Amino acid sequence: MTTRREILFTATRSAAALAAISLTGRASAAETFEVNLTDAQWRAKLTPQQYTVLRREATEYPGSSPLNKENRAGTYACAGCALPLFSSRTKFESGTGWPSFWKPLENAVATRKDGMLGMARTEVHCRRCGGHMGHVFADGPRPTGLRYCMNGVSLTFTPQNT
Repeated sequence: MTTRREILFTATRSAAALAAISLTGRASAAETFEVNLTDAQWRAKLTPQQYTVLRREATEYPGSSPLNKENRAGTYACAGCALPLFSSRTKFESGTGWPSFWKPLENAVATRKDGMLGMARTEVHCRRCGGHMGHVFADGPRPTGLRYCMNGVSLTFTPQNT
C-alpha cells in the first residue's frame, strides 16, 4: 500500500526535477534588495548548485544536504549574502529530506506567492539579497504550526561558541 509520505516524496522529486529544468527565475523586476549583484557576479560568488537554487529558484534533491544531520547549536545564514536566517533552536526533523524550521529570525526572510508547477505555495527568500530558500507550509510543529522547508545549499551553518 502506498503511504501519503511516499506520494509526497514522489511528487516532490518530480517537482524538484522540473524546477531544476526550469532555470528562468521569477523574481519580480519591481523587487529591490539591499544586496544586488549582476548575474556574472552571482555566478562567480556561488557554486553552480547554489546559483541554480538561490538565483534560479530550483530545488535540491531531498536528503542531499549535510545540514539535515546538523544538530549542533548555532545559526543558519543565507549562502548568498550571509544574513542570519534561522536559529538551530527552531530546527526540527520534518521527515521531508530538507532542513526544516518552525520560525525564522526576526526580519530575516520574506515571502511571495509561488504558482510554479500549478501548485499554490508560499516561497521563502532572503529579505536582503532575494535568494530563494525554499517554501513555508502550514503543517509544522507548535508553537507556530509552520514548516519552513529550506534548501540546504541555500544555507550556511555557523556553530555557536561554547
